Amino acid sequence: MGKFVKNNEEFFEFCKNKEVEFVDFRFTDIKGAWHHITYRYSAVDEKLIKNGLPFDGSSIEAWQPINKSDMILKPDVKSAFLDPFTADVTIIVICSVYDIYNDEMYAKCPRSIAQKSLEYLAEADVGDIAYFGPENEFFVFDSVRFRDDENSAFYKVDTEDGSWNRDTDYEGGNMSHIAGTKGGYFPVAPIDKGVDLRSEIMLVLEEVGLTVMLGHHEVAQGQHEIGIAYNTLVEAADNVQKLKYVIKMVAHLNGKTATFMPKPIIGDNGNGMHVHQSIWKDGVNTFYNKGSYGNLSDNARYYAGGVFKHAKAVAAFTNASTNSYKRLIPGFEAPNILTYSAQNRSAACRVPWGSGEGATRLEMRFPDSTANPYLAFAVLMMAGIDGIKNKIEPIGPMDEDLFELTLDEIRAKDIKQMPHTLREALESLIKDNDFLKPVFTDDMIDTYQHYQFEKQVRPDEARPTAFEFVSNYSC
Repeated sequence: MGKFVKNNEEFFEFCKNKEVEFVDFRFTDIKGAWHHITYRYSAVDEKLIKNGLPFDGSSIEAWQPINKSDMILKPDVKSAFLDPFTADVTIIVICSVYDIYNDEMYAKCPRSIAQKSLEYLAEADVGDIAYFGPENEFFVFDSVRFRDDENSAFYKVDTEDGSWNRDTDYEGGNMSHIAGTKGGYFPVAPIDKGVDLRSEIMLVLEEVGLTVMLGHHEVAQGQHEIGIAYNTLVEAADNVQKLKYVIKMVAHLNGKTATFMPKPIIGDNGNGMHVHQSIWKDGVNTFYNKGSYGNLSDNARYYAGGVFKHAKAVAAFTNASTNSYKRLIPGFEAPNILTYSAQNRSAACRVPWGSGEGATRLEMRFPDSTANPYLAFAVLMMAGIDGIKNKIEPIGPMDEDLFELTLDEIRAKDIKQMPHTLREALESLIKDNDFLKPVFTDDMIDTYQHYQFEKQVRPDEARPTAFEFVSNYSC
């Protein structure tokens, strides 16, 4: 699925044929951001690829202390692709991190954790391969401005898609083909102004080795989605990193700015990262049982039951920002009710229509792209494995429009919901993390929750907002 090389020999042959000048080694930190170091191709040999590259782990947030800072990047040449944006020919290689002090893959490296979760999948005798298919929605804005100081704070985004621009005085006139709030799903041009930009993104995504299937305008103003093919767990997470890089860069080079932020516009739909999942064993889809509801096997239902049981702790990873929970409020197709349903997009877990043996899967609809994809996919699978091992039945199926249920009706049916804040998710993680222990160390879980409290929760809770001035200033 889009791989250019399979081993070291093919890697060097590929670099020679493409006249590569630079090798850009990339790795992912705890919050999901890419970092990189660039070597001259002449300095890269088989020994370097095998032994890895030294770097300072203390300079990466929430990783190593300064007295134990030496870490090693372990390149995975199978992940290599040419950077489509550099002036000189540069090949990008994604790396995992090795811990020289414990002589093992680093316990805080997200990619290493994802790799370890696949080992546990086999050890638990649940499966030998896990497929993940994320759908990353994003906004494209013409400009974004914000400020966060002691005495003032504001943000302002703008897009020619915005209903607020119907009376804007443009040079040459205002054509005013604007879909408006919640009106952006599948319109054609001139309402859909992103056709050419998405096409360019799709072509570049294919250049970097992704299998692109579709692209379209999404529901919200300035919102888009580009669909790529599913892959195995680690490769699917690699692909999310590639996708985000390409989308941001193509937008930037076209004088626009792209964001995967879950809820940048109040009153309109937000960005999700719906995640399709299935587990296979000996070439057989363990989620498939012909003739049952949605063709789901017992294991598929138990997998969903495990995710739902641990959903509040899972959300600490899959919905990893304070902004995530502004998306998960009722009224905006927010999949926060923990049940499953065939075809129904109002449930937290959807069973896609028409799924035969090869395509039967679960689509978890609550995650978003502030998640570190390696951690999010690993945590979802660990919760699912726990559900399979303990035969946890989920609530459902429920085929009614769950968006229409009142809070009282949800409580009467005893349906659990996603957490309402990142604080609630992190506090749940502190109490409920045993299901992660086969893969996540205590230190990693402790580091992650402290990092999120310090970098997201407490700063957010400490800040007054414009709405608080509106509602409280004259009290």
